[in-house]
Amino acid sequence: MGHRKHSAPRRGSLAYRPRGRAKSFVPRVRTWPRLEAEKPTLLGFPGYKAGTAHVITVDDRAKTPNFGKPLFNLSSVLTIPDAQVMGLRLYGHENGQDMAIADVKAAGQTTADKLPLARSTRVAALVSSVPKDVGLSQKKPVVLEVGVSGGDLKSQAEFVLGLLGKKVKFADVFKAGMYVDVLGITKGKGYEGPVTRFGVKRKQHKSRKSVRAVGVIGPWHPAAVMYTIARAGQMGFHQRTETGKRILLVGSASANPVTPLGGFPHFGNVGGDYAVVRGSVPGPASRFVMVRMRARGVSKSQNPPQVIEVSTISGRR
Repeated sequence: MGHRKHSAPRRGSLAYRPRGRAKSFVPRVRTWPRLEAEKPTLLGFPGYKAGTAHVITVDDRAKTPNFGKPLFNLSSVLTIPDAQVMGLRLYGHENGQDMAIADVKAAGQTTADKLPLARSTRVAALVSSVPKDVGLSQKKPVVLEVGVSGGDLKSQAEFVLGLLGKKVKFADVFKAGMYVDVLGITKGKGYEGPVTRFGVKRKQHKSRKSVRAVGVIGPWHPAAVMYTIARAGQMGFHQRTETGKRILLVGSASANPVTPLGGFPHFGNVGGDYAVVRGSVPGPASRFVMVRMRARGVSKSQNPPQVIEVSTISGRR
């Protein structure tokens, strides 16, 4: 590039390769954190994205210029129905990978003493969430695994066995003020070119026949197109994880309504339990999301924030 007068940095990030479509609307949780707690607890909870809201809180971050003053937060509202624990699954590390070695899917079927805990490395709970409970049209429940941590393996197994066939509320697992991770599938954009997909610069006038295409996709030799070259393809509908999200509110619509006038666009009214998370959440309205305990980083103060106002003014015009 000796002829250039300016630098030409590469366009687009090399992260998240390959940028293909997600296989399911339900995100795949690859990592469950390990908590140093005495009592076992669930590490995640399924929910659905309703929309966004404006929440005014008192800034409780010490040593900041805005400490003690009102803070405007763009937040996401998640509607979260009760989750039913359907079973227990034990994993063991065999042949260099984690493999399911035992399943329990009925209350009273067995006890923790009869389970192969000596071969087990971790315990997971099989949980179901019904989208119809929050007003969505899907009748088929979403069944997925939720990690369990705290205590030893025997206490974790006894904890899940005691929940078989019962429903668990979001407030039983997460509290206001906690920092969590939110996993979801982003909004799909379809097939897009390299300018939109990677931010490639448009070529100048009359330089080539094409304008919104990459100038050179590779050298003469070796005659191959490397994976680092920005190419057209699927954009959106990818699994993403938003880390370090703070829960501002955990409540019920019957006690403290959070639905704006006219309802949330493309969702409607929130009629059950909900959680308000500061910041954005992957996916469009009505998309399934997984709220997980924070997997990395040290959480700061987990005291519940002081909420001054939650805007219920409709964003529709």
